[in-house]
Amino acid sequence: MDDFSGGAPGACSKNKKPRHLARSLTYHHHPYQGRHLPPSPAPPNPTQRPQSVVLYTTSLRGVRRTFADCCAVRAALRGLRVAVDERDVSMDAALRRELQGILAARGRGFSLPQLLVGGTLVGGADEVRRLHESGELRRVLEGAPGQDPAFVCGACGGFRFVPCNACDGSRKVFVEEEGRARRCIECNENGLVRCHNCCS
Repeated sequence: MDDFSGGAPGACSKNKKPRHLARSLTYHHHPYQGRHLPPSPAPPNPTQRPQSVVLYTTSLRGVRRTFADCCAVRAALRGLRVAVDERDVSMDAALRRELQGILAARGRGFSLPQLLVGGTLVGGADEVRRLHESGELRRVLEGAPGQDPAFVCGACGGFRFVPCNACDGSRKVFVEEEGRARRCIECNENGLVRCHNCCS
């Protein structure tokens, strides 16, 4: 220890060398000092289209478990704040045939719900639940467009379908040249068309 007793204030003993504080190991220290800096992340590609998220569901409650599974998968996707193109097969027979073709091409039987991401079949309720619980579902959905979970389409009210403009939902249009009504070719069997505001 230095002796501060006696002597003028600020005086230093001639026999002692001035003390130097050890330089802090963290002073001007950078974690990558002396090493190569990590590569910068690649900038986003503006020409790359975001991958679409398509969910086939049913709004019918005839089979309680199927309806509950559809609600559970829908809620999981909303919680991850991604935009979902939901396709209700109970509202349009063409959507049901579409899903049947997708599953048959992969050797799978028909079941609901079914999730596709970027055109790739992810699976049904059990597969989605397993991915969600393990945290992998977020990785699968990377690149998908985002959406506020509270969003409600102002055109269809969230039903994804609207009455046909050509026949007003009657499924029939009058052809003046023939003097009779014909089946409207613009809408489905329920007189509905997909909402162009929120559906692809």
